[in-house]
Amino acid sequence: MEKTVRAEMEKLSVEQLKAVKEQTDLEVNLLQDSLNNIRTATTRLELASSALHDLSLRPQGKKMLVPLTASLYVPGTLQDPDQVLVDVGTGYFIEKNMPQAKDYCDRKISLLKSNFEQLVEVASKKKSISDEAGLVLQAKLKQLAPAAQ
Repeated sequence: MEKTVRAEMEKLSVEQLKAVKEQTDLEVNLLQDSLNNIRTATTRLELASSALHDLSLRPQGKKMLVPLTASLYVPGTLQDPDQVLVDVGTGYFIEKNMPQAKDYCDRKISLLKSNFEQLVEVASKKKSISDEAGLVLQAKLKQLAPAAQ
């Protein structure tokens, strides 16, 4: 397959090769951003799962600080350690019991890890195409350089 990609690239003009290289470089950068976002989301879900475990060990009536934002906490009292609100996105929350909430986190983590692996494959292929376009472009520019003199 790589030989056919190189053969196809060798048929392209210098301008077309530059465009292919620029486009694939842009796509690789976007995929890298997506991979970073998935890593961040996975880490957050893993932290949430750990927090659920810690919360399940606390007794009813326990005084604690409740996060309203990443940097704002208010004092509160734990009413029922088995019932939690799960943020399912875009401002929606669903009340779940502890096992359901842990299962939700685990399923989301599995989905994100699967998506991560798929994106890594796509990014790798795009990077190979970009590298190949760069090599073919350099070769063509070397061929044109002596002709210009």
